Amino acid sequence: MAGLYIHIPFCVSRCIYCNFYSTTHAELQQRYVDSVCREMEMRGLPPAPSSKKEAINTIYLGGGTPSQLTQPQLRQIFLYINKVYKNQAEEVTIEMNPDDVTVEYAAELRQLGINRVSMGAQTFNDERLRFLHRRHTASQVEQAVKILRDAGIHNISIDLMYGFPNETLEDWEHDIDAALTLNVEHISAYCLSIEEGTPLARIMETGCLIGSSQKTSPLIPCDEELERQMYELLLDKLEAAGYEHYEISNFAKVSPMGEGWRGLHNSSYWKDIPYIGVGAAAHSYDGKKRSWNVSDIKQYIDSIEHGERPCEYEEIDNDTHYNDCITTALRTSDGLDLTTISERHKHYCMKEAQKYIDDGLLHIIDNHLALTRKGLFVSDYIMSSLILV
Repeated sequence: MAGLYIHIPFCVSRCIYCNFYSTTHAELQQRYVDSVCREMEMRGLPPAPSSKKEAINTIYLGGGTPSQLTQPQLRQIFLYINKVYKNQAEEVTIEMNPDDVTVEYAAELRQLGINRVSMGAQTFNDERLRFLHRRHTASQVEQAVKILRDAGIHNISIDLMYGFPNETLEDWEHDIDAALTLNVEHISAYCLSIEEGTPLARIMETGCLIGSSQKTSPLIPCDEELERQMYELLLDKLEAAGYEHYEISNFAKVSPMGEGWRGLHNSSYWKDIPYIGVGAAAHSYDGKKRSWNVSDIKQYIDSIEHGERPCEYEEIDNDTHYNDCITTALRTSDGLDLTTISERHKHYCMKEAQKYIDDGLLHIIDNHLALTRKGLFVSDYIMSSLILV
C-alpha cells in the first residue's frame, strides 16, 4: 500500500520564510481542484472494471494552506479519492491555519474521515507572528485545538519554529511551555532557516521589513551555539513531558500503554514506502523511479485539462537508492536497517561510519545504524559522509 499526498498551494498571503510552492491566485481554486481530481483519475483508475484499485493507507493534504479550500471542494476531492483508490487510510491529515478552524469546518473534516490536523502555530509570540506574516494570533491556536477536540478530532499536531532574529533562550522556552499546555499528540519543531530568494532573506540582508524602505531595529541572526542550546532545551522538555523523539524534528506523545502518535504518512518517506503525489509540485515514488509535477499552477491546470500530466521522471539506480536511505532513515530514531541494503553498500557504510561510532555519534542496535543524541547535532555532516559520491 502507498500513501497519497495532495498538494493544495493556495495561500491568502505568503509567509516570509516559506520556500514551498504556493500561490495567492485564489481565482484558480476551483479549476485546480477539478484538475487534481482529473489527475487522480488519469493515474489511478484501473484499466478495466474488474481490475483492483490501488490501496492507500495514509492521506495527506499539504500546502500551501489546504484549509483555504471550501467545504464543497474538500468533499469533491474525497469523492474522487474514494472513486479512484481503495481507501484503507488509517491516518488522514490536513494542514490548517489556526484562524481557519471553525466549528462548521471542523465538523466537515470529521464527516469526511479526516482524523488528524497539522497546524502551523510557529510561535506563541504575537510580535514574532506578525514578523513572519502569519495570519493568526497566539490565542487562536488554543481556540482551534478546543474546536477540533469538540468535533471529535483527537490527533492534532502543531509546528513550532525557533532561531528567530533576536530570540532568546527564554523566549523559546516560553513557546515550548505554551505548546505543552495544549497537550497535543504531536509536535514538529524546526529552526528558522533563511532560504535564498525568500522575503526573509531580503529582510535580513537589507534590514528593512516588507513594504518599507525604513530600516528596522537591528535584526541579530541566531548563532549556531544558541541554536544548539534551543534544540537541547526542546529535547529535554519534550522528553520530560512524555513525547518520543522519533525523527530529528518530530515528537510524538506516548501513552502509559505504550501507544504512540507518530505521523504515519511522513514516516513512509523515511521508511522507503511508495507514495503518490498529486497536484502542482507534488512528488511521487514507486520504489524504482521518482517523479514530480511542474511547480506552476497555470501550466499544471492547462496540461491536465488537455489530458497530460506535466511531470519529470528520474530512474533510481542502486547507489541512488542507498543514498536516499542514508538521508531519510538516519533522520529517525529507528535508524537504517542494515539488512535492507546490499552487502556492497553495507561494507561501504560501516567503513565510513566506524569513526562516528567510535566518537559516540552513531550506534548499532539490532542491526540498525542510528544517530546518538550527540550525533543529532552534526547529523547533516554525518549523513553526507556516508553517502556515495
